[in-house]
Amino acid sequence: MSALLSIQRRAANSSRSLASRARWASTDSKDKYKIVVVGAGSGGLTVANQIYNRFRAAGTPLNEGDIAIVDAADYHYYQPGWTLVGSGLKQKTETRRPLKSLIPSHLAHISETVKEFSPSKSSITTQSGRTVSYESLIVATGLQINWDNISGLSKALADSTSGVSSIYSYETCDKVWSDVEALRSGKAVFTQPAGVVKCAGAPQKIMWMAWDRYQKTGRGDQISVDFYTGTPTMFGVKKYSDELEKLRVSRGVGGYFQHNLVSVDSGNHKATFKKPGGSTVDVDYTLLHVTPQMGPLDVIKKSPLADEAGWVAVDNATLQHTNPEYKNVWAIGDCSSLPTSKTAAAITAQAPVLTENLYSVVSTGKTANAQYDGYTSCPLLTGYGQLMLAEFKYGLEPKESLAQYFGDQATPRRAFYHLKKDLFPWAYWNHMLKGNWYGSHGFFRPKFPPSQQ
Repeated sequence: MSALLSIQRRAANSSRSLASRARWASTDSKDKYKIVVVGAGSGGLTVANQIYNRFRAAGTPLNEGDIAIVDAADYHYYQPGWTLVGSGLKQKTETRRPLKSLIPSHLAHISETVKEFSPSKSSITTQSGRTVSYESLIVATGLQINWDNISGLSKALADSTSGVSSIYSYETCDKVWSDVEALRSGKAVFTQPAGVVKCAGAPQKIMWMAWDRYQKTGRGDQISVDFYTGTPTMFGVKKYSDELEKLRVSRGVGGYFQHNLVSVDSGNHKATFKKPGGSTVDVDYTLLHVTPQMGPLDVIKKSPLADEAGWVAVDNATLQHTNPEYKNVWAIGDCSSLPTSKTAAAITAQAPVLTENLYSVVSTGKTANAQYDGYTSCPLLTGYGQLMLAEFKYGLEPKESLAQYFGDQATPRRAFYHLKKDLFPWAYWNHMLKGNWYGSHGFFRPKFPPSQQ
């Protein structure tokens, strides 16, 4: 693997001019930048490139190295692809690329993690003790997965014979497919916790795919499928939830609501769930797919940037920090306090709003009339060749962009399936991370009222 990375890095370097390489080498050692983006995930890379493109389009281009991305990761992951891996539709190696290969020469890269945020000083401190100052800060750290909050889970995931798996990590997403394929009879249990998770529809996406696989391979009569969820309904948006409930009943999938997984006994193949009121119930399983609990990163929770729940406190419309003293701080994606589902689709709508408002603040001192309406999307796989395309905004109100072409998006369709399987991964790697893909707007940057641009 190290040899492969070395080859890729040499290839990336050879594509830059000598002058560009000199800037690349020097910019990541500066102490101050115009814009610092913490996190090189979907939100960080997308918004960093959109900001660079926005200033250039306005005729006031930033210099190479004025924007720095802070992230120590070796790889960048296309996390929506892990459901496809768990369904046998992709290899997991297709869902990751070396991070350095995705950072263009006009962005400096500080390959470290942040130890402390000091917004009153407009600076961050890295794990090495380095202080980096900024004129504007964008927090795009994502969230953390709390595997150890469920007793016995980490041990079960590490055991190849446990029958326990999860699509929520690169290390375990292919185990999902192995477990699904290996099951010939018994009880398949799929879980979802109460509270915030990445893409709240994903826990049942993999369930529907497993169910369909069992039907198509003649195992349906020998395998029961049950959904244990800490939520009160199948989905947060009533329109889609009602249709998913009908689907659950028609397919004979058991539904156990307000059941939160608290422990896994892989040796005895038992899962323990906590019910309302504090009582618990033990459930036998043959296959157990677990969606772990999630929450804000510890470095965010202990920082002045956090709200009471530990997320970066930003305005729901502008994505600017709510503290008047931190108006040069912004957040995007999973780490933010935005009250909407945490998905890559949400980032496609958030990034141009943040970009426009930051550009306006830097240029005029005031935010533009660019407002985020909470748009997000959850492409809900319901089987091979079928997908329910849930799109909605704040207030859990549907906001469908393709209904006029394909009909009601609560109806699973093959066309939607190919968006998830084929178009979205292609758009992500080739355009979104480069700042040139705007989700439901395609390649066209959303227009905002010119009077305040």
